[in-house]
Amino acid sequence: MIADQPDYAEALCVLGMADAALGNKEDAIREGRRAVELTPVSKNAIAGPSLIECLALIDAWTGEKDLALHQLAVAVSTPGFLSYGELRLHPYWDPLRGDPRFEKIVASLAPK
Repeated sequence: MIADQPDYAEALCVLGMADAALGNKEDAIREGRRAVELTPVSKNAIAGPSLIECLALIDAWTGEKDLALHQLAVAVSTPGFLSYGELRLHPYWDPLRGDPRFEKIVASLAPK
């Protein structure tokens, strides 16, 4: 699919996640960044934040905690895309658990 549609941001994001899971750090980060560049929030308020979330996951899975937490902070600034429950419970976010910055982001989404 990427060969036929190299500017398909969502496919690049999924490819980046797969590469991250396989340990292909440089490829994963490049693909995630490209996806975000192709579909910024300013051009697509629906897909843009989800691609930022995807990049945060890629960064987390490749050990780039600082980058992941920065992207995650950007992603949670858009209401409705990430929930307290998702961040608190989903194993995708396990690489960030225990980091006080992650816990602060999670707490900011807690029900009042």
